Amino acid sequence: MADDFHKPTQYSGDKFDEYEGGEDPAQILRVAHDTAHALVRRARENDDPAVLERLIAYTDEHGIDAIAELWARSSARSLPGALWRIYLVRLLIRQDPDGTSLLFQRGSEVLETIDTVVAGAPVPTGPDEITELADEILRGVFVGDFSIALDRAAAFCRVCAAGATSIADDADFVSDERAAELTARADRFATTADEFAAGARLQRAGQLD
Repeated sequence: MADDFHKPTQYSGDKFDEYEGGEDPAQILRVAHDTAHALVRRARENDDPAVLERLIAYTDEHGIDAIAELWARSSARSLPGALWRIYLVRLLIRQDPDGTSLLFQRGSEVLETIDTVVAGAPVPTGPDEITELADEILRGVFVGDFSIALDRAAAFCRVCAAGATSIADDADFVSDERAAELTARADRFATTADEFAAGARLQRAGQLD
């Protein structure tokens, strides 16, 4: 996207769009796949908890810049694309834990599915709980079943999409602009949920490269 990244980047809720940059798309994609596989392999082969925590908290210290440059142009149905989206969702949560927990809590109240259970957040879900959930999902990428981590991320996004839609309906009575903003956010969460779910299916089939 046209916006320049600065460290630490404030990656707002309207920026789920694909990050564009670089001069050789083929080379960028090769580097994206190589680095994503190397990162996951290193984490899974290393039993030092400190290494894992540094990987989880990488963007807290360094911002999203380096990860965006490496992975943001990758297909959602690829390993680097899935990693990018998980790091991005975690960043969005940490930048607005109050707002995200509100969306998740409302979604858990109106959504008649098991997505709240699959996501694994405690109920009620406040800012601290939603922040810890983001870390748990990312941790699962490196030490657990990757497909389950993607399923949890998909469920989280579906719950937030339902919450944003519900709050948007309420906002219709007081602010058309706020309602439109929440509706757009719901659409982005829903799209990202579908991408995570597709990634989980590919991972189970051994095809998430």
